[in-house]
Amino acid sequence: MTGDERVVAAIDQGTTSTRCLLFTRSGRMVAVAQREHRQHFPRPGWAEHDATEIWRAVERVVPVALRRAGLRPENVAALGIANQRETTLVWNRHTGTPLARAITWQDTRTDGIVSRLASDADAAQYARVSGLGPATYFAGPRLQWLLDHVPGARDGAERGDVLFGTVESWLIWKLTGGPDGGRHVTDVTNASRTMLMDLRTLEWSEPLCRSLRVPRAMLPEIVPNAQVYGTCTEVLPGVPVAGALGDQQAALVGQTCFAPGEAKCTYGTGAFLLKNTGSRIAGSEAGLIPTVGYLLGDEPVYALEGSIAVTGSLVRWFRDALGMISTAARIETLAMTVPDNGGCYVVPAFSGLYAPHWYPDARGVIVGLTSYIHRGHLARAVLEATAWQTREVLDAMNRDSGVGVTRLKVDGGMTANHLLMQCVADVLDLTVERPLGSEAVSLGAAYAAGLAVGYWPDPDVLRRNWHRAAAWEPAMDPAVREREHANWRRAVERSVGWARAEV
Repeated sequence: MTGDERVVAAIDQGTTSTRCLLFTRSGRMVAVAQREHRQHFPRPGWAEHDATEIWRAVERVVPVALRRAGLRPENVAALGIANQRETTLVWNRHTGTPLARAITWQDTRTDGIVSRLASDADAAQYARVSGLGPATYFAGPRLQWLLDHVPGARDGAERGDVLFGTVESWLIWKLTGGPDGGRHVTDVTNASRTMLMDLRTLEWSEPLCRSLRVPRAMLPEIVPNAQVYGTCTEVLPGVPVAGALGDQQAALVGQTCFAPGEAKCTYGTGAFLLKNTGSRIAGSEAGLIPTVGYLLGDEPVYALEGSIAVTGSLVRWFRDALGMISTAARIETLAMTVPDNGGCYVVPAFSGLYAPHWYPDARGVIVGLTSYIHRGHLARAVLEATAWQTREVLDAMNRDSGVGVTRLKVDGGMTANHLLMQCVADVLDLTVERPLGSEAVSLGAAYAAGLAVGYWPDPDVLRRNWHRAAAWEPAMDPAVREREHANWRRAVERSVGWARAEV
């Protein structure tokens, strides 16, 4: 690139790594740098990250991305952030030190808290106000757990000395000065995943804060997704921090799903299917989540979401825990050695089943094992598990919204697996489309920041940046599809009821 060219930077802070990506006006990625961080599993069902390690990763990857593009901070028009949602942390306002490791979105230690919330006389208030029924998935119960179990956390929070945030809130605070004037904000999409925000007013709900025993003084200011929040004093000095979205809403923007009825699914550690519902907050009989899709202008756009906890992480488990493959990419080659799953099904309920079931007591099972089954069949069953979970979510979404999805835009690292994408098209009986470049999450964060500073004038320009790179058409016999679907449902039934809630 030329030394005077301007780009927008995106920090994509994910479950397993932190990346910095640089994008031009055409939406083309010109550089990327990545650094993994450690996963901490101190007890069964617990999953934690070190927030300080994540910050250090940001400090490292941003300069590397600039160097690879031959650019300097003054070439960056704005910085946007996409983050792993629901991951919850608390830190000292004066020192910037986290009080404990962050509790990640995959953690289920709050099942006892959630059980008590669900049995409250006014349990319905959570879904009525925030759109979210009590579940271990959301940040609010995690925050209550931290306040109850981390020494000094509650007292500090009530004094205003201890701050709460999801990861984007932590990074914005650090980037804009930390203890020396850092902005304590959270974007509206991340706030909508806490069980603490009123989905209609887009403000913290005092009744929900009281019910979850969360001191108001520790909560960040809720802000739009495209707005200059402050100026970097670290990492990119002088660059405005101007965009932030939860990763899945970022992908909705990056895929330019700006019209009601348009849907995308991001395949990464987990898989997340979001459908734009416009100005309507869609109810769900199947436990799908009404959420803020984005707030780029004056009015919020809502979405309906179904979350699948284990997709890419199932492939890593197959690689690392079972040692069946040497690299994640090898699973496609192995799965193609057989024509089908041989009657074997894998239900990866490692941390319970998410949408549309919401069974926190479910655990993973492999069913249908016979002496005929070998590694190839298991590999195929692992890939098919992602496809069938997508089918369950999409079926529920179509029922709840009353409007069927006619095509599905996909993104994320797993879309490089052509066999998997064909499986998804087959079981959904839909066309599956992948855009040119699979970095929709990072691109969405960049788009929000660029819109805030005028780098892009409006969303229509972003639509013109979207180009299809690949498409998969359904090719499965309908009778086979129905038979396999019935077998999948039987396998799911056998996963339920294994774990017991602990207080």
